[in-house]
Amino acid sequence: MKDLTFPIVLQIIKDGKTKILSTGISCLKKDWDGLELKKSHPNFQKRNLILHGIKQKALKILDEYQADDMDFSLLDFEYKFKGDKLNSKITVYEHFQDIINRMKLSNRIGNSRAYYDTCNSFFKFHLDKDLTFKNLNVSKIENYEAYLRSRNNQDSGIAFKMRALRAVFNSAIRNNIVKQDFYPFTKYKISKLKGKGIKRALTRAEVKRIIDVDIEERPDLINTKNYFIFCYFARGVNWIDVLRLKKSDIQDGYITYIRSKTKGRFMVKILAPVQEILDFYILQERNTSYVFPILLKDDLTPIQIENRKQKTLKKFNKDLKELARLAKVAKNVTSYVIRHSYASNLKQLGVSTDKISESMGHSNLEVTKSYLRDFETVEIDFENEKLLNFSKNEI
Repeated sequence: MKDLTFPIVLQIIKDGKTKILSTGISCLKKDWDGLELKKSHPNFQKRNLILHGIKQKALKILDEYQADDMDFSLLDFEYKFKGDKLNSKITVYEHFQDIINRMKLSNRIGNSRAYYDTCNSFFKFHLDKDLTFKNLNVSKIENYEAYLRSRNNQDSGIAFKMRALRAVFNSAIRNNIVKQDFYPFTKYKISKLKGKGIKRALTRAEVKRIIDVDIEERPDLINTKNYFIFCYFARGVNWIDVLRLKKSDIQDGYITYIRSKTKGRFMVKILAPVQEILDFYILQERNTSYVFPILLKDDLTPIQIENRKQKTLKKFNKDLKELARLAKVAKNVTSYVIRHSYASNLKQLGVSTDKISESMGHSNLEVTKSYLRDFETVEIDFENEKLLNFSKNEI
């Protein structure tokens, strides 16, 4: 923490899942023996009594579940531990911070940053941090949207922040902080915030133009071109998983890795273009366990990896635009577009949405359908043109 102390938390593990609950107490590392505060802590006796009371309260709840022969979820435990009355006093800002801290403890640094940015943005608009969920209504959210637009935020950026805000509200409902009756996102529809720019996905012909583009006079774009080809042919792999890919993940003609976003396990068959790129980098024999020269050391912390991801992704997207220009592809190419292109081109080849969803590791079909929406619009436009073809009998 900012004062160099470490938070002391209550950790509950059940069925392989973990719940972290704050005790509200922190201490210097030297004052903690693994179970309680050492005598070196200036207030060790009183704080240890508080921690002991928290532990006893937790054990009592578990004993009650056992005595009643009841199964329970970690969320059930949290409800019982915190109590509805206590929960109802939690503000929007406090719950944001609770979620951010839990994500950091779970090393979900990218997600924690997204919530941190949304929280900062919202409370620059609404300066009162004592805002309750009951008062976070449709009117306030619409005013927040207007505030974002006044600062030149585009639909996609606004939708991103609104989804984070909605997720925090849903979490508050699950934790009995606010009742479902106060949920504002039934009337305020995030789905209205759809991008109106050029279609994201590249056609197969455009992908081939980028693959075939001559960059002999632009050696600075070699990595960019290689990463483009790798991402596309390795199932539209996310940038964070590209930079974290290790040599040990490559075995027997497959890339095996845990996707950072969903924690799903993937086995991707190595196609010829991917193998060529892997050989190019592995033969360089750098002193790290990583395949690509993006993470330059092995012992980086999760925060350092996240910072490196942000910096390198920004450069990758900038260089992709230059690569597309050289290939005479008039679309805004980004790492996100590569992933969309992979999905859309599979769909065009007749692969089912179910299979595409599975290959990309989406949590549900709706996510995949959102990727394919532009493709479906093009398909409908093509079918619509059939109306122009009248038969002789109709004329």
